[in-house]
Amino acid sequence: MMSAESKKQMPLQNYRVELPDENHWFEQVKCQAACPVNTDARGYIQAIARGDYEQAYFIARAANPLASICGRVCGAPCETACRRGEIDSPIQIRALKRFVAEKFGAEAGREREEKIASWLREKLGGKAVAAQSPEGHLLFDPNTRGSFQQASGQAIAIIGSGPAGLAAAHDLALMGFSPVIFELESTPAGMLSLGIPEYRLPRDLIRAEIKLIESLGVEIRCNMAVGKDISFKELHSQFEAVIIAVGAKHSRMLNIPGADAEQVFGGVEFLRDISLGKKVDLGRRVVVIGGGNVAYDVGRSVIRNTQIDIATVAAHFADVVKTHICCLENRQEMPADDIEIIEGGEEGIQLNPGLGPKEVLLENGRVVGVRFVKCIRTLDENQRFSPLFDESQETIVECDAVFIAIGQRVDVSFIDTERDGIELLPNGAPVNNPETHETTAPNVYVAGDLAYGTKLLIHAVASGKKVARSIYKKFTRADISPQTMEMHVPLPDYAREYDYEFRKRVHLSVLSTEERIKDQKTQVELTLAEDAALYEASRCLNCGINTIFDGEKCILCGGCVDVCPSVCLKIVNLAQIETNQNIEALQNQFFENEAALSVIIKDEDVCIRCGLCAARCPTDAITMEEYSRRELSV
Repeated sequence: MMSAESKKQMPLQNYRVELPDENHWFEQVKCQAACPVNTDARGYIQAIARGDYEQAYFIARAANPLASICGRVCGAPCETACRRGEIDSPIQIRALKRFVAEKFGAEAGREREEKIASWLREKLGGKAVAAQSPEGHLLFDPNTRGSFQQASGQAIAIIGSGPAGLAAAHDLALMGFSPVIFELESTPAGMLSLGIPEYRLPRDLIRAEIKLIESLGVEIRCNMAVGKDISFKELHSQFEAVIIAVGAKHSRMLNIPGADAEQVFGGVEFLRDISLGKKVDLGRRVVVIGGGNVAYDVGRSVIRNTQIDIATVAAHFADVVKTHICCLENRQEMPADDIEIIEGGEEGIQLNPGLGPKEVLLENGRVVGVRFVKCIRTLDENQRFSPLFDESQETIVECDAVFIAIGQRVDVSFIDTERDGIELLPNGAPVNNPETHETTAPNVYVAGDLAYGTKLLIHAVASGKKVARSIYKKFTRADISPQTMEMHVPLPDYAREYDYEFRKRVHLSVLSTEERIKDQKTQVELTLAEDAALYEASRCLNCGINTIFDGEKCILCGGCVDVCPSVCLKIVNLAQIETNQNIEALQNQFFENEAALSVIIKDEDVCIRCGLCAARCPTDAITMEEYSRRELSV
């Protein structure tokens, strides 16, 4: 045991404390702060928890014109950021969005489409469409919305109808412009329709989202190849502004011997052919090179393309059909989502990690296999991509076809740099102003992959919205940056669901393997049942709720510290706090003898918003208050 004298000699633990700045409360709502379009995920999850599903949909839809699509296929950075994940597992945020979108989104029928379109116009026009909390207070003030001048119907051309182009067109239409989208393919939505397999994203859902956007005043012209059916120069002269949002629709290919063989395909091009119903001769053995989600989209589509039954899948090693995924990364480093790897394995994909392709093997001009060597490192000591191989460890994987899914590239061959005045980067994308996304040519903008590089779907949506605002500012000379209103509202009767902190993440139901591989259309993931959605929504910590301390009432009794189940509160000597400029200023202003003073500090990261500290406080120095930050315009 430690003696009293030894304890006295031990140094006190120091604590690093940050005083709240202007972004502190917003950054506490980590799901919303992580979303590129600042979707109020906490808001719609809380609406689900109280059974207000329509309001939940409207909260999700307010910031995101592709909310229903994102409910199926979003990369969900909000879930990665979710504070609940630091306790056990994050909230199923994307699945909850899908739950309300299926009930009240555009895919729910014509009546919903009309109601959503009307709501969007009212929202923009400042009419009363106000969300209310259970306590009855307004979450945002309807009278402050829509306070900007409509544009004068200027015609804006958008090249590409993917998520960036659709988001830009959606917002431009609501701002008073006349957007016209030019789409190369016979169907709109770009890679949403032709790059994401139908078993993940139903085409009728895409059509419903497109139809709603068209109803706002967006025109989409399909089968229009810029540079062939209409020149870029014509677009630039006929329209007030042009947005290039073509996306990275072409596969990056490998520069290794044999890679130019007829049986070597780009993964993205294969997914396009599958979506358009084109027949692809695959043979009986397939190798997919790549370790990301696109590689798994290709591999799983190959499985479905063969239309094999579960007996064959279970016995895939019997050499009837074999689909291999081979990648540089080891299993832990693979960029593909875990669920893709797991479900792909269930469906018959054989994973071969840690292999670098060196040669496509040919016999009589036809593919017979791929020669790989062992990859022992993908990143160098500075975390830069720099693969290192052990040439002595060689593996040959026999196959009849090879798919390359190692990345994507853009194609803006319709641009003539001298004629159009658009400077291009080495990767082929136009040089653009990162603040406005305007190129070196006046009134020509880029969005999506051309602006940010290949990122998530929701990043493309964010860039489309950003370009729309840039164009509005350019033509109206008024700023339409997101208007926000922040407020804290006391919740005197605050309470949480019983045992909410112990509830485990709901697992999403999926179809059995034999059912889901029958064709390309059968959905793998199923929608949450209502009871499961309510249960999952109740797990949300509601990070917009904060414990607000009144220092004048606090008597430092320690009751809040004693009752806190997550041990996020501590009473410490002021001298134990590491000083910084803000802390030092506070000490100089209020405290003369800090050695005799104690303070309460709080670890926001582990607070579960239970409210026990407020209930325990004998002087009412602690109140539970709801913070709300809402975007008030498009």
